[in-house]
Amino acid sequence: MDELTVVLKARAFVSEVDPKTIPVPVEAYAERKGAVIRRETDLEPDELGWSFENNGRWFICVNANDRPERQRFTICHELAHIELGLPSDHKALPWWSYAKSPDEISCDVFAAELLLPIRLFKPLAEKALIGLASVDDLAGRFEASSMATGSRFVTVVSTPCAFVLSEQGKVRYAARSTSLRAANAWIPPRTFLPHGSLSESVRGGAPCDGPEEIDADVWFSDWERGGVVLEEARHLERWDQTITLLWFEDEEVPPPKYEGREPEVAGDDGLLKELDGIIPWPGKRKRRR
Repeated sequence: MDELTVVLKARAFVSEVDPKTIPVPVEAYAERKGAVIRRETDLEPDELGWSFENNGRWFICVNANDRPERQRFTICHELAHIELGLPSDHKALPWWSYAKSPDEISCDVFAAELLLPIRLFKPLAEKALIGLASVDDLAGRFEASSMATGSRFVTVVSTPCAFVLSEQGKVRYAARSTSLRAANAWIPPRTFLPHGSLSESVRGGAPCDGPEEIDADVWFSDWERGGVVLEEARHLERWDQTITLLWFEDEEVPPPKYEGREPEVAGDDGLLKELDGIIPWPGKRKRRR
């Protein structure tokens, strides 16, 4: 099932429930499906939950020992299995890994749509400053994980940006804003973190004191537009995961360098253009190449 279909189905389901408060009441989603939520206290740490049908009624079991935001995501994830009719494949990999089957990823996308409904989430995301601090703040307000919130954040804001999740030094997933998609700013999955990137350094133990400038073509494959992005990164040592936020500070994607034409380096008389006295000073932020 493709991502667009999943998103449309999720938004239709959200419209049926029509949540109006933040955080959204996930119990209302379960009630809409006639599902019973059971919180189990004797599950192993890596057991998030599951769902099953009995006599025409659905039951969703979640690990009561998990953090509240984890339980909320599990409930919405299981609702996705029910609503989309997709089989479960939870035992193939640990819950924290993003190297999942396409069906499990589809259910994660569905769950994020339920936890962070676009009608409630987008206005707040657009007002927020770009950065991982804003992602954390929104995650707290919606009682969702930073992973789900970061991915959702970049897909709804107008600023050209991307949210990347890497495991063991390899890109597992990259969410991009509409403007980056339109510009073909492609971040290949299953590739190592780019050499010279802040994310590579942070994974290696270097501190991250804030966003740093980096040439856009370090991250984007076959990128010919030039330009510089700001990169902010955080490494989760426990799971060897790195989360990365990339964005163009001026909120515009650089145009194609020459748009099919040679650059104009001389005036009509064949001479170099007159100097205007403006010196292109470098940005104030640290820069990597």
